[in-house]
Amino acid sequence: MSSPDVLAAIVEHTRTGPDRPAVKDLDRDLTYGALLDEVTRVAASLRSHGVREGDRVALLMPNSVDFVVAALACLTLGAIFVPLAVSDPPSRLGVIIGNCAPTVVVTSSDGDGAQPALATTSERPLAVTISELSREVGGLPESGPPGTAGAYIIYTSGTTGTPNGVLVGRAAFAAAVGATADALGLDRTTRTLCVSPFHFDGSFATLFPTLSCGGAVVIRPREALLFPRTFFRALASEGITYTGFSPSYLRLLLASELMETLAESHLHVVALGGEASSPADIRALWAAAPPDLEVFNRYGPTETTVAVTHMKVTPADLAAGSVPIGQPHPGVTFHLVDGEDRLVETTDQVGELYVGGTQLMTGYWGAPELTADVLRTDLIPGMTLYRTGDLVHRNASGDYVYLDRADRVINRNGVRISLVEISDTLRGQEGVSAAACLAFDDDGQLGIVAFAVADRSVTALELRRATSHHLPDTMLPNHFELVETLPLTAGSKLD
Repeated sequence: MSSPDVLAAIVEHTRTGPDRPAVKDLDRDLTYGALLDEVTRVAASLRSHGVREGDRVALLMPNSVDFVVAALACLTLGAIFVPLAVSDPPSRLGVIIGNCAPTVVVTSSDGDGAQPALATTSERPLAVTISELSREVGGLPESGPPGTAGAYIIYTSGTTGTPNGVLVGRAAFAAAVGATADALGLDRTTRTLCVSPFHFDGSFATLFPTLSCGGAVVIRPREALLFPRTFFRALASEGITYTGFSPSYLRLLLASELMETLAESHLHVVALGGEASSPADIRALWAAAPPDLEVFNRYGPTETTVAVTHMKVTPADLAAGSVPIGQPHPGVTFHLVDGEDRLVETTDQVGELYVGGTQLMTGYWGAPELTADVLRTDLIPGMTLYRTGDLVHRNASGDYVYLDRADRVINRNGVRISLVEISDTLRGQEGVSAAACLAFDDDGQLGIVAFAVADRSVTALELRRATSHHLPDTMLPNHFELVETLPLTAGSKLD
């Protein structure tokens, strides 16, 4: 992108093409000029409600034009926007609101969703609807803060039992958005369909890179997109050229009877991320898609700002059995570390991935000790590195390949086993559309249970026999459970 700041890029596109389409949902359709006008009004209103640079503003809103306006208004003021999930229970929302202490909670037009959550907090911030904020007329606030200021806080489940707030700075945000746009070749002709929920930072890889390039963003209700018909209908009616989602969501689409309609669409780029991608699923996507469809595998924990790799997948990449995540974005560095805290230099040697460079989070909000646990400065002099907890290796081409979470590689009878490898093998069996594995305590021994979504003709015994032809005995699950569906999180990842 031409500008070092996301908001500044959008302002520039408004100056050069105010009548070009910017963002639309089922209720509203804004050009770049109209978008900036509304962002200015909301920013002025937020400032009149006491919001200043560095303040937090919670956004309790579904996927919508309203969310985009509110987020950009926060960036205009130098405030930090905090996306919240409207589907979360009030108790969880109350914990998050209590942690980040927002000056204002902005809600959708009905405004009712905030009250139960605010009732659980000791100090209740002001709750105001986006429609109320939009009515105020005011001038554009002064220019945004320097790149060291905060952009947003995303709350993740974490491993501590309570939500962790990942604070991302404006410079890291701009670097991620710019690298994504460059890697995917986005421009003013791009028309993007947002699939992931906006409280999940994976959605930022579709939303903000498109706007920073002057393209058009199309938003549909998140709940509606869980029905494949809504997805395919939007592709056709809106002329969508780019979208991104999780591999689990791709499997939802592949299981529908509508994939054949994909060939008639204008879809040119699909970016997969959030989970390990399956070669079989990508091949199935290519088989149904227009011949020029480009599929990218992206990787990046929330703590490294949306995504730190985007690799264009080729048939040759799939031949090895695992889809590479590629190379880090410009300004980002990868380092593999073994169990003795030594750097791994040898190709194909497995190590835990540490990430450094321009896209690192500022830290966990209000949790300096937790931040210090994952942002290490002792491995390489002068460098801060984020410990991802992911096991990867480099292949002969120099590309990084994700293997599994460090905590999902189990030691069974003296053998290191990746549960992802078992799941991938299950998905490769005839009649199986999805699969997942979990480890459990089996009377003091480590057991594995496999869950598979399969045709009615497939039995658990047949699945065991078929899998035994591809996996050694030490990797065979103890139990096979056939289920109708696999549960997904709000971000469309496997739960």
